[in-house]
Amino acid sequence: MRVVVQRVKHASVTINQEKKSSIQQGLLILLGISNDDSKEDADWLIKKCLNLRIFDDSEGVMNQSVTDIDGEVMVVSQFTLMASYKKGNRPSYIHAAPPEYSIPLYEYFCRKISDEMCKNIATGEFGADMKVDLLNDGPVTICMDTKNKE
Repeated sequence: MRVVVQRVKHASVTINQEKKSSIQQGLLILLGISNDDSKEDADWLIKKCLNLRIFDDSEGVMNQSVTDIDGEVMVVSQFTLMASYKKGNRPSYIHAAPPEYSIPLYEYFCRKISDEMCKNIATGEFGADMKVDLLNDGPVTICMDTKNKE
């Protein structure tokens, strides 16, 4: 399971020229799910994402998490994060989990973050052609992969 976490001033998802969801200050999490990912992988990433100290404290030091600042979270599924690019120039997505496996895990990930934060989160729409608009704050962008836990 891979995520790209971006600290944002705001973010939104538009599908077919209609805004589906939006957030103000917080985290935009792009989530890629592979064939061998599990709920344990999701739990590990959720804990890491929600506890990342990437928001400024009163001294201007990145020392607070999204929960510390009562920020918002948006999770967008992105199978292209699982791209294999080792051979040739056309990425292969053979490691991306099929929808029947990845949709329940994506929904679990979103539900668990919402439960941990005790508030609703914003999402994209699995499998849709989405336009994601964001203002990356910093910029601060963190990539994490459950295959690199140690």
